[in-house]
Amino acid sequence: MTGRVVLVTGASRGVGAETARLLATSGAHVYVNYRDKAKRAERVVAEIVAAGGRAWPLKADLTDPIAVTAMLDEVRERSGRLDALVLNASGGMERDRDLGYAMRLNRDAQVRVLETALPLMPALSRVVFVTSHQAHFHGRRPGYAAYEAVAESKRAGEDALRAKIPELRERGVGLVVVSGDMIEGTITVTLLDRAEPGIVDARRAEARSLPTVGEFAAEVAKAVVEPLETGHTVYVGGADYLTLTAPGRG
Repeated sequence: MTGRVVLVTGASRGVGAETARLLATSGAHVYVNYRDKAKRAERVVAEIVAAGGRAWPLKADLTDPIAVTAMLDEVRERSGRLDALVLNASGGMERDRDLGYAMRLNRDAQVRVLETALPLMPALSRVVFVTSHQAHFHGRRPGYAAYEAVAESKRAGEDALRAKIPELRERGVGLVVVSGDMIEGTITVTLLDRAEPGIVDARRAEARSLPTVGEFAAEVAKAVVEPLETGHTVYVGGADYLTLTAPGRG
């Protein structure tokens, strides 16, 4: 990853932040996208720089087309290209958002960010879409009511991105999906536990163990560089989900 330019969306905390740290440790120049938590993003950047890496914070609400364009313009001006795009940002469980927010962020914004970034991405670049088993297997396994809007919209986002695979192939750009079980220590798990007390403990018992933020982020970071076929899905945890599909495929 030495010298390669990577943008990680939703990288001010959790999986996104840890993915940014890991990529920077491997030598990448990392852009840490955030929506409104500037101090958290700046802290992640400071940690990377203190460890000898290179990183910059990039503020952008991904549902705002103007903000997305400005974000990618800054990448162009500073770095001239983008070698990897990690689409980690997601949402839809926030109480202060309208009913259509989840679809605007988890489907529409993901496609918009990719389309805006593509002119910067040379051949052999990689797009990584981060999702959950609840979303990836939406409609094929019972879900959680509190997470339904997120699961439905992230599945729609994954489908929309996969529909762009022919165009990506023409450009020599790969797409990999990384799907995980509930991830210990994430805000999503916290919100789920608040909305439906007991379901996280039940899932821990059912799955026997849940991936940690560090374990999941390590798989996301590896998906940026490993020689994986376009359209490949990396599964992290949740072996019971994988009986629904052939190993390693979406």
